[in-house]
Amino acid sequence: MPVHPHISVIMLLVFFVTGCASLPEEIHHPIEPLITQSTSALTELTNIYKPEQAKQGMSAVLLQDSGWDALAQRLALIDAAEHSIDIQYYIWNADASGHYLAKRLIAAADRGVQVRVMLDDINLNERENLLTAIDLHPQIDIRIFNPIPSRRGLIKWLNVLSDFSRLNRRMHNKSFTVDGVLSIVGGRNIGDEYFDLSDEVNFRDRDVLVMGTVVTDIQASFAKYWNSTWSYPVNLLADKTSSEIPVLDEMAAPHYKHYPALPEGKKSATRFLKNLMAEMIWVKARFVSDQPVPVDVDNTNEPKATARFLAELAHQSEQEILIESAYLIFDDRQLENLQLLTSNGIQIKALTNSMASNDLVSNHSGYAGRREDILDHGIQLFELKPDSDLCEESTKDLSKCAPTVAYGLHAKSIVFDRRVAVIGSFNFNLRSTYLNTESLLIIENQSIAESLADDMEEAMNENNSWRLNLRDGELRWYSGKESWESEPETGLLKRIQSRLLQLLPIEKYL
Repeated sequence: MPVHPHISVIMLLVFFVTGCASLPEEIHHPIEPLITQSTSALTELTNIYKPEQAKQGMSAVLLQDSGWDALAQRLALIDAAEHSIDIQYYIWNADASGHYLAKRLIAAADRGVQVRVMLDDINLNERENLLTAIDLHPQIDIRIFNPIPSRRGLIKWLNVLSDFSRLNRRMHNKSFTVDGVLSIVGGRNIGDEYFDLSDEVNFRDRDVLVMGTVVTDIQASFAKYWNSTWSYPVNLLADKTSSEIPVLDEMAAPHYKHYPALPEGKKSATRFLKNLMAEMIWVKARFVSDQPVPVDVDNTNEPKATARFLAELAHQSEQEILIESAYLIFDDRQLENLQLLTSNGIQIKALTNSMASNDLVSNHSGYAGRREDILDHGIQLFELKPDSDLCEESTKDLSKCAPTVAYGLHAKSIVFDRRVAVIGSFNFNLRSTYLNTESLLIIENQSIAESLADDMEEAMNENNSWRLNLRDGELRWYSGKESWESEPETGLLKRIQSRLLQLLPIEKYL
């Protein structure tokens, strides 16, 4: 059979790119002895707020809902650090909050704190040279997870196609641990849109400040990624050293119109953290994360550890499951399992983005193609409105909300029977289930679970979301007495784009 000339060109390019890839297939890091964390001011501070009955096997948690809280807590932890800061993120943007956090990390390194930063490669956006310059600091080490060997333009993406089974595996985990004592885990990346600071889009998001026993598990997970064979020193990726570091010195603290100034300096940070610790609740908690390098990289049909753990919690449920996820795609196998639950009287309600609030039409298209199936299997669906009241509640600034600035959902949380709350990096889609590495914080505490459930149900009410239903087999959107026959507040072109994308076999990769 003759080969089409276009296919021949593509095959030649892929061969060329594969041949030119310069990175080693894996990295073997020197084995480092396990270091017991030295006592710090943070250690002493946490001991003050640790009740006697909570000292064995317990952890304290405080949920972060607003962008100001999330950024203020990270900055306070940096300024209070004495020994170590270990950071793991999928995205770290080169914007006001991203640059300012980097500036404060460099200041911590200047006073002797060991800073380790682990980033996924897919959103590095040609910042290897800047990161390499920062990495030259003797107290800072930066590693990149599963990098693409070719670093620029079309050749980079042809390289992805040449090794798709590996390079499609991305590190989606998020953690921020200081002195081995306090950590932040959950759904937020680093960037203005995650901290209510963007003039383009802001997200409803959620993560958790934790201390106690579970921090040891978070550290152990970080160490697995840091020492994995897919963890590459950033200097292997750069072709030159950037001169942009002085720009970081000029970065001022981000400003919020109706929030206090962000904490700065050790005294301010300590005072701020003391107030937070007084609010933290001691609970039974677990941290679950996927292995950084899958045993069988080519097998993308078996759910990973985080997905299996969530499925087990679902099957243990007796009354209700509430889901909040930026992206929502269930396959046939998952829908059959969920229908077993709804058929047994378990109420399942899920909140996700509407097309109008979703930042990615491609991701929405995968969900849109499954909506009728989801409803047919007994799951109640709600889609966030772009002009939701939740935006002003979080930002306290209408200029950061619709219609001036887009608003969407980025949180990833689930509550089982109002007894168990789970907050993490896991989107309830096929990429999180089968491809990306993810992490989860499981909190077994009725008070926190009920509070989170109430917050999620508020987001589902008609002031904040559209309720979906099938009428005579046709999809409808409802809000109070109003109803819509097509995606509310969207244009025809966007709806056509979504329809066309549904025809492509990309559901697992969204």
